[in-house]
Amino acid sequence: MTIFDSVNAIYYSIIIPVFNRPDEIEKLLHSISVLKFDDKFEVVVIEDGSTLSSEAVCSRFRESVNINYLFKSNSGPGDSRNYGMRNAVGDYFLILDSDCILPEDYLKNVDRYLKQNYVDCFGGPDAAHDTFTDLQKSINYSMTSFLTTGGIRGGGEQLGKFQPRSFNMGISKKAFIATGGFGKIHPGEDPDLSIRLWNKGFKTVLIKDAYVYHERRISWKLFYRQVNKFGKVRVILNKWHPETRKITYWFPTLFSLFFIISLILSILGYGLPIFLYFIYIVAIFIHASIKNGLKVGLGATIAAMIQLVGYGTGFLYSWFKIYVLGVDERKAFPKLFFN
Repeated sequence: MTIFDSVNAIYYSIIIPVFNRPDEIEKLLHSISVLKFDDKFEVVVIEDGSTLSSEAVCSRFRESVNINYLFKSNSGPGDSRNYGMRNAVGDYFLILDSDCILPEDYLKNVDRYLKQNYVDCFGGPDAAHDTFTDLQKSINYSMTSFLTTGGIRGGGEQLGKFQPRSFNMGISKKAFIATGGFGKIHPGEDPDLSIRLWNKGFKTVLIKDAYVYHERRISWKLFYRQVNKFGKVRVILNKWHPETRKITYWFPTLFSLFFIISLILSILGYGLPIFLYFIYIVAIFIHASIKNGLKVGLGATIAAMIQLVGYGTGFLYSWFKIYVLGVDERKAFPKLFFN
């Protein structure tokens, strides 16, 4: 029996860390203000040492949304989420990034699922809104498609246990207290928390209907940096949690290495390997174009290559420094950790 088996309502606290993004959080708060949900809930906004304050934006929504605005010194998104949860009054925390927009039924869908199949931690998919730019849609496709990631952000669970991502996840107060919340690493604080939850006996699930529109403010250069960090962090998580190691984490690295080999072989007259890569790229182009149009289809092929190569090279570099050279991860990659 869960703590909610005998009650009619779960009190939700929406936790939103923000750093110098008042324009983003205004869109998110507007979407929250028009949610179709009858029960009471609160929104906790944590200003993480910003120089561009979101306080005025929050004040404009106080009549329509129960907002608790908190300011603290900069310590990263994970610690800011923990700060918000410690100061929240809810039974269940819904954690969102400031660059997300909620569909009207988001909270209703979450509440319906939890009342029927209660779980202490869940994640929701990442979707692209019709108003997003072609670049945003292209990157969203690459980050969510089964052809590139196995669909782990787009509503699929093909790779085993689902690891919720902190742009859209929920965690009970009980699970937060048991684990202490997010760690100091970033990115990677969300899969690290998922693994520690499993080790404490908690379950995680994907709620497919609890999707958000993730409006990344991004460029090709920033996207490469992001996925490269993801690759570096995965090696660190494998070290911390060796029981979660999978051969699939090596696939982007192998993809990158064999791509170089295929190019060399094609120069030498052996064209089959590079032809197979061409077929893969064409498959992404066709699939993305059918869903989003030709411009996004073309952009999705670029995004997919950046994602696979960026993640793969980051993973290989991190593996070499940590496992071959024996460098401590905090000394090898100090920018991935907050004090």
